[in-house]
Amino acid sequence: MKLLDLYAKMKGDLSVIEQELERSVSDDHMLLSEASMHLLKAGGKRIRPVFVLLAGKFGDYNLDVLKRVAVPLELIHMASLVHDDVIDDADTRRGQPTVKSKWDNRIAMYTGDYIHGRALSIATELPNPRIHQLLSKALVQMCIGEMEQIRDFFNTEQTMRQYLLRIRRKTALLIAISCELGAVATGVSRTHSSALYRFGYNVGMAFQIRDDLLDLYGTEKQIGKPPGSDMRQGNITLPVLLALRDQKIRGPLLNEISMIRSQEGMADTRRAITLIRNSEGGELADEMANRYIAKALEALNDLPAIPARKNLIDIAHFVGKRNY
Repeated sequence: MKLLDLYAKMKGDLSVIEQELERSVSDDHMLLSEASMHLLKAGGKRIRPVFVLLAGKFGDYNLDVLKRVAVPLELIHMASLVHDDVIDDADTRRGQPTVKSKWDNRIAMYTGDYIHGRALSIATELPNPRIHQLLSKALVQMCIGEMEQIRDFFNTEQTMRQYLLRIRRKTALLIAISCELGAVATGVSRTHSSALYRFGYNVGMAFQIRDDLLDLYGTEKQIGKPPGSDMRQGNITLPVLLALRDQKIRGPLLNEISMIRSQEGMADTRRAITLIRNSEGGELADEMANRYIAKALEALNDLPAIPARKNLIDIAHFVGKRNY
């Protein structure tokens, strides 16, 4: 089944999630509502709610319960995007003006905080303390990941371990607990919820690596922002780290990165991108993403062979090859 077919099949339940997202950010304070709704209307894959709903299929499926997991997780993701755009000084996201560019940094930061608060408020409607514990731990780790990214801006000497730990915290954990919490909320066994967590974690790692590749190999139309944005902001991603291992590329690429840093966000990254594309960095990063997808698929072997498992397999294959 193609991903669009899966979304069409889940359209009814995803429409409920979308309505709940809109309702959750509506507030008497007009500016907070308008800024939050601006981000919501910019769209997105809603991959985290999809994972919540599919994981719930392995237990006692109940949309009224699952929406109180899916909506907070998507809101937390949205809040992180608002904050990221301030840190990165980004003017566009998904081809639309960011909250910080449409208003300003102060409005954006408080909008992100507001969305976070709404997420936690909705999650507390479920009485299961394990859900709250897993969610709060993930939030802490996400914040640590963001701080580590800031710490390592333009750090060309960072290790592979530093990079992988950072994307684990920034991206993979939220996808992992989307799968796990959908299972926990519907009474799935610990064995199966752990398998779903492992699936989500490995898909999340591949998702971020593919994102890093798209930033260097994609077009502005594909990714909704100018290529090379990560490097321009100082974020040294996996394809760059791997390209720097090539001694023929290393010297010129280090010079380009130094020039990009000196121009403070206004740099032309085309020469750096060309150097990376002429290295094995992209190919090696793609291979690593594929290894994570293989681990994700392996985790699914521990789950019963219901249609939701096939849906998860299809999503994993999409993530491994996605180009937008």
